[in-house]
Amino acid sequence: MATGVIKAGICGFTINVKAVAGDNHKVKLEITSDCPNYQKIANELDEIDAFQEIFQKLHMGKVYEAFAKHSPHPSCPGVSGIMKTIEVAAGLALAQNASIEITKE
Repeated sequence: MATGVIKAGICGFTINVKAVAGDNHKVKLEITSDCPNYQKIANELDEIDAFQEIFQKLHMGKVYEAFAKHSPHPSCPGVSGIMKTIEVAAGLALAQNASIEITKE
């Protein structure tokens, strides 16, 4: 099992991801969020084929399709956080924190 907690930024929303790997690289997802867009995304993403998802071209696959359909913010880091959590759950990457730090001068 892998878990991810994505703090989206100035909107103040948090996306929580629980991913459990099963047979044939299938990963069951449980996504919860106070963001209404990610609540819709969560309804479409219950099980993912990790190999098919991770080795797709950028912006293809079930995760990106659900994100494109329901999120009005293309810069939201939630989608990459979901992808990284799937990758770790499936054993395709090691668990490691990632971050984005933005400043304006």
